[in-house]
Amino acid sequence: MDSLLLILMLVAVLGIGSQWLAWKFQLPAIVVMSIAGLLVGPVFGLMNPEEAFGDMYRPFISIAVAIILFEGSLNLNFKEVKGLGKPVFRIVTWGAFIAWILGSVAAHFVAGMSWAVAFVIGGIFIVTGPTVILPLLRQSKLKPTPAKILKWEGIIVDPFGALVAIFAFEFILFLSADGRDATSLFLFLLAALFAVVIGYIFGKVVAWMFESGHVPEFLKSPAVFVAVIACFIIADEVKHETGLLAVTAMGMTLANLGISSIKDMRHFKENISILLISTVFILLTSSLTTETLMDVFRPEIIGFVLLMLFVVRPLSVFLSTINSGLNLREKTLVGWIAPRGIVALTVASYFASILADEGFAGSSLITPLTFALVFSTVVVHGFSIGWLAKKLNLSAEGNPGVLIVGSNRFSNALVKVMQELDIPSVVVDSSWDRLQRARKAGIPHNHCEILSEQTEYMMNFTPYDYLLASTEYDSYNALVCSTFLPEFGRKNVFRLPNQSHSGDQINDIDHTIGGREVFSPMEGIEELKYKLKSGYVMRKTSLTEQYRYKDYLEDRHEETILLFIVKQSKQIAFFTNDVEISASPGDTIVSMTPPSKEFNKIKEKLEEKRNEKG
Repeated sequence: MDSLLLILMLVAVLGIGSQWLAWKFQLPAIVVMSIAGLLVGPVFGLMNPEEAFGDMYRPFISIAVAIILFEGSLNLNFKEVKGLGKPVFRIVTWGAFIAWILGSVAAHFVAGMSWAVAFVIGGIFIVTGPTVILPLLRQSKLKPTPAKILKWEGIIVDPFGALVAIFAFEFILFLSADGRDATSLFLFLLAALFAVVIGYIFGKVVAWMFESGHVPEFLKSPAVFVAVIACFIIADEVKHETGLLAVTAMGMTLANLGISSIKDMRHFKENISILLISTVFILLTSSLTTETLMDVFRPEIIGFVLLMLFVVRPLSVFLSTINSGLNLREKTLVGWIAPRGIVALTVASYFASILADEGFAGSSLITPLTFALVFSTVVVHGFSIGWLAKKLNLSAEGNPGVLIVGSNRFSNALVKVMQELDIPSVVVDSSWDRLQRARKAGIPHNHCEILSEQTEYMMNFTPYDYLLASTEYDSYNALVCSTFLPEFGRKNVFRLPNQSHSGDQINDIDHTIGGREVFSPMEGIEELKYKLKSGYVMRKTSLTEQYRYKDYLEDRHEETILLFIVKQSKQIAFFTNDVEISASPGDTIVSMTPPSKEFNKIKEKLEEKRNEKG
């Protein structure tokens, strides 16, 4: 395939198509992308992007890595790190150092690399790939402690893996007998300091321009994109290999300034990074040669991968978390899960050519060694994390959960019936007064403002797959839904119907923006609360072969409000006004049913007595 445009099209289609297949069938995305890239590259020889791109191949990869690192560092808010305690601090410091040393020793003695190359590659392999670990955490639903540790280890260590490799590389050049002296090392350290300063300045300038209104809303995402590239190139031109440090400093600066546009930037970088990860991974794997692919199966490479999986990672975690408060089960899970991702592969690919140019022995093994470790860890950890978490009793129940925003009589009753059905659920509200009824009833609750940035640090969203906005304010419900669309997905965000008597009308807002409307037609939360107060009850009806969904619909009271269906698979299907759902034997229908005739008679007599007394 010779056409560059055709290769670009195929790379984009394969990358995004792989992401879609991974989402559709709950597979690790990098596994699918690796297979796709290998098939069109070294297996069938349909394309070789490195040859087609020519001189533009390396710069494109470098800029892509810079943007991906910026993505990781934009999540490095110190407020999140403070509340995580000893385990995270030790793993990202002592644990990373131990992993670097042990990985370097393994690369030298087992993979046969020179000490110089081994220490560089050992630094790269301390990263655990947030682009891989975060989707795995959402899929596996771990309990809060191991989930937080793995999440923040991936985010914190990832940008610094490349930094460790860079410093190792420069220090080794200083130690080598090729004419370099302490001056060159000092200049490199000075350039690294300059990179930090330039990144900090870029972050401060971008924040100031955004907060002072000098950049319009429609230009904010493009402005961030251009600023990241400029920051990377300026630092890299001063001293090669320091551009990654600059964009990391820029991202950390923006993450900790508390600017109001941080959410928009996160959405931007998530979208652009997904596109870059998809295309870059296809580019890298399809550019591998058949010889490189065959090198993966060399005994020394297989031995190195096994050591990294079963010795280096567990040992680094166990040693660094002594007296840290983690129990044996938590150490075992964290010590096993360490998938390497796109940053490890791209940075290693970059250093492979640099070390080869410097003439270091063993540099030819960097690419196959890195690909073998990335592919092995993603496959092994991706398919074992859920199973191991359940075996160690560290799984936060596999059932999909529901996050309900707004505490009131209806939402509390809804959470209560969900708890009876073993559905993880919680009601969230910013008012202690509104949460008082939930607290007294022992209903799971969380006191926070769901739209606040602080909520990300205070609350674990992992157990929840669905969001329902059920406050008394229609516009607030719509805002909550639109804010959380990227996190939960368009199909899993719901809101109660608008209230016709409310002065908060949003009837012209499309349901795909403001959330899907549930339990309609009706008058919203006030009607639901009134019905419960009047004697309506939450009812669970199980369907059987003898009593099917059709029978239930025929028998139900005409004023029954259908709420949701719990499938046999434990998936939840809410009744909405835009999609007609069905139920099968084994499913459970949850509804609000009117009180019985006897209840109404008693209620009427009580009201008559009150009127007589009055």
